[in-house]
Amino acid sequence: MADPIKKTLNNKYKSEEAAKAKNKDLVTRGGLPKAQDRADLQKYMDALGTESAARMQEEAIDTGLVTTKDEILDQIAADLGMEKVLLNKIEFTPDLIQQVPANVAKKFGVLPVGYNDYEVELALSDPHNVQALDDLARVLGKNIRGRVAMQEDIERLIKKFYDSDDVSNIYAGMTETEEPAAANRWEELTVGGDKEQAEQPAVIKFVDLIFKQAVHERASDIHIEPHRFGVTIRFRIDGVLHEVPSPPRKWQNNILSRLKVMSGMDLAEKRVPQDGRIRLSLPDKKLDLRVSSLPTIFGESVVMRILDQSQVMMGLQDVGFTERSVSIFKRLIKQPNGVILMTGPTGSGKTTTLYAALGSLNTPEEKLVTLEDPVEYMIPGINQIQINHDIGLTFAAGLRAVLRQSPDVILVGEIRDLETAENAIRAALTGHLVFSTLHTNDAPSSTIRLIDMGIKPYLVARSLQAAIAQRLVRRICTGCKTAYHPPAEAIAEMGFDPEEFKNTDFFHGKGCERCNQGGYRGRTAIHEIMVMDPDLRRRVIRSESASRLKKAAVAKGMFTLRRDGWEKILRGQTTIEEVMRITAADEE
Repeated sequence: MADPIKKTLNNKYKSEEAAKAKNKDLVTRGGLPKAQDRADLQKYMDALGTESAARMQEEAIDTGLVTTKDEILDQIAADLGMEKVLLNKIEFTPDLIQQVPANVAKKFGVLPVGYNDYEVELALSDPHNVQALDDLARVLGKNIRGRVAMQEDIERLIKKFYDSDDVSNIYAGMTETEEPAAANRWEELTVGGDKEQAEQPAVIKFVDLIFKQAVHERASDIHIEPHRFGVTIRFRIDGVLHEVPSPPRKWQNNILSRLKVMSGMDLAEKRVPQDGRIRLSLPDKKLDLRVSSLPTIFGESVVMRILDQSQVMMGLQDVGFTERSVSIFKRLIKQPNGVILMTGPTGSGKTTTLYAALGSLNTPEEKLVTLEDPVEYMIPGINQIQINHDIGLTFAAGLRAVLRQSPDVILVGEIRDLETAENAIRAALTGHLVFSTLHTNDAPSSTIRLIDMGIKPYLVARSLQAAIAQRLVRRICTGCKTAYHPPAEAIAEMGFDPEEFKNTDFFHGKGCERCNQGGYRGRTAIHEIMVMDPDLRRRVIRSESASRLKKAAVAKGMFTLRRDGWEKILRGQTTIEEVMRITAADEE
């Protein structure tokens, strides 16, 4: 019964018109939904299932049904006549945690929040599951009183309280008591010896723990960096590096060896950079890790990019496009030919956005081919080609071959040189739609970059349909999202009149356990879409500067990165400080 309701509600609240109305209402009103929306929200909550509760809760916020997760808890609690519980207000003592064994807490996804001789109060995210409550009563031998809490908060605290023993046991065997010189002697004497073999199971367990912790913390990268007296491990979370507890120096070689074996690298080669890949199967998802090793003076530095297959084929709104941008972008990708460029620095989500575009075009009637270095995600229905420079399969050579395969849409991972650029433009001029990426600071600069490569200005003007600049900004944490009024100077610095917004509520995160006191959790994208028209084409042919192109495009209605970020500020998705940080070089 739940599936049709979920589908209906997702279609309803993801439609452009409904989302626009909801967001406008939230900006001017804030708070809980209006009366006519509450009935919809109640149906929405009835549709929540154990396997998809967290995702549906996120969608309820993103589509504007509610503004914070506390409001979801209020609705569920009111619907069921059950109390909610704010887990950050609970004092978790050892006695309280011991009321539920670790295996039970993990199996049922519950957390003890109170107890007496006859009853245990449990925080749970799916109170509709009556069978689980009955099973828990039998297992624990006490009456069960359920209280509603957010699923991801429960999962985080289960990890914190019930996995801590595993962490402690591993680190107990890793205490570094030797001087650095002694540690180095131990490494030299025991490589391949009996002691190394005895340590190996613990190393394997430690490496597995790194992977699990990185996934739990939503890290995009894992950095393992040797230095003079130890090894540093850092996770990149929402674009910012965070250091985590690191192993002693004596474990360095074993950890690196384990990672190199798992990723298919040459174990004996330590003098040159290597690339590899690891495929992980976790209980709830499958992940690919792109692994890179680099020799440094204190050993090999390893960086692992975590590629989550479940997150790759997202919709255009999921990757951060506003309703206005979605409308423009959908119009662009319906063009029969031309080049559409995504620009931005490394790690700005360009590939994810292009995959979202390909997902919109991936039908049996269209032949889609990609040239990638490396292929990060395997997508059914798309012909993906791995670039291999060692055998001469470059972007340019691959693109020449692809044109003989009669494709409709081509994705070139990156335009790096003149030959690739020429072939991409030739493909566009001969009736193909070509997507690619380019490293420039903004959208108008892409035309100057192509001309600098050696492409004739008239070819750039004829072939380019649009250039889209993208950056990632951090989202406000919904667990501590709070309304406030920023200083007038901050609004003026953004380029807007403070008087116009003096009665508007802005939001920021106060900091909580869920976001590690940072006030942000997750990221979204901001965009600058420059759509070519006859006037801009004439300016490109005249090789006008990027600044003049930008002024002309803004006069025609183009939103700059900062202007698009302002829209997300007004919707309560991010903050003025974050947009200013990311768009410091953007000029209105």
